[in-house]
Amino acid sequence: MTEPSPFRDLTAPLRRRGPGPPLVLVAHGSRDPRALATVRLLAARLRARRPGTEVRLGHIELNAPLLGGTLADLDPGPAVLVPLLFGRGYHTKQDIPAAAAAAVHLDTRIAAPLGPHPLLARALHARLGEAGWPPVLNAAERRRTGVVLAAAGSRDPESAHGTRQAARLLARRLGVPVLPAYACAAAPTVPEALAELRALGRDRAAVASYFTAPGRFAAQCASAAPWIAAEPIGDHPALAELVLRRYDRARAGAPAERRPLASA
Repeated sequence: MTEPSPFRDLTAPLRRRGPGPPLVLVAHGSRDPRALATVRLLAARLRARRPGTEVRLGHIELNAPLLGGTLADLDPGPAVLVPLLFGRGYHTKQDIPAAAAAAVHLDTRIAAPLGPHPLLARALHARLGEAGWPPVLNAAERRRTGVVLAAAGSRDPESAHGTRQAARLLARRLGVPVLPAYACAAAPTVPEALAELRALGRDRAAVASYFTAPGRFAAQCASAAPWIAAEPIGDHPALAELVLRRYDRARAGAPAERRPLASA
């Protein structure tokens, strides 16, 4: 029996909407200065695509502005938080709802995490292409080529399930095996996944970066690549489109989490 697709209702384009409540991009944060620059570029792309909608940035840790400060600065009323995270782990289930609950002057809606989704597979494919992935693979190349989808990792099994689904989406797009792997907290590691590809006769392996922005984990995973390593998804237009879809769904009443406005 075929397992029903969890993203079936997310692939059709949503009707364009006018200005709405503030969109708060929730990034993880990194000591790598490129990470902050990347999420700022993504925020700028969103502002250009949705004129009149206020787009703010808040970090879970390591970078300013922190999420709590961003929410505290918003005027009372509704706000939609969109996690720049690809899976359902501790940050999406604990940290972000806790920050939203502390902002008692806001009626907050929390959008679903970004992954898995075909738009992410499109962006991952594009980043691989920029790194040297060929536009066409002949039959011989296809037999010896594989990809490792490198993610941050989480102890939450729901997060790992989502990454496996993301790997399947990318495999369908590329026409070669794609194995998920993790920088920490889950198995296999990127070197272990690369060894598994070699055991399958896939001696030409690329690493796709299932990260929003550059950082320690993304660099660690890329360093293991025996062939090409893609850059993180960054401000790719497909990611901007997905953020706006998540925002619109949460705004329309289909949030991942919701906390009603506290009474005065």
